Amino acid sequence: QAQLAESGGGSVQAGGALTLSCVASGVMHSVSAMGWYRQAPGKQRELVASITRAGGRNYADSVKGRFTITMDNAKNTVTLQMNSLKAEDTAVYYCNADAISGFRRGVYWGQGTQVTVST
Repeated sequence: QAQLAESGGGSVQAGGALTLSCVASGVMHSVSAMGWYRQAPGKQRELVASITRAGGRNYADSVKGRFTITMDNAKNTVTLQMNSLKAEDTAVYYCNADAISGFRRGVYWGQGTQVTVST
């Protein structure tokens, strides 16, 4: 079964930093892109950052200059370094991957990890 395992969420004060990591399970292969989305209470899920296997990156305007996404192609791992965190960054963060599991290419999602930023 295809799985994405997230880690690194938690609570931090405003101005602090957290690092989120996500590993695509061994049954996934040919990962072409990975990313992070977030969903705050009462809001829609939104893109935070994404990265392609070739290294192309895309960031939400609200996190540009504060967050950095990196990908280890060999390990199918994506990391989100979050600096200068703000209260409005509080949300459940979800990892996703465009990959093949079995014979099917699709977009797979992790379970989510909570990030809470207090003022």
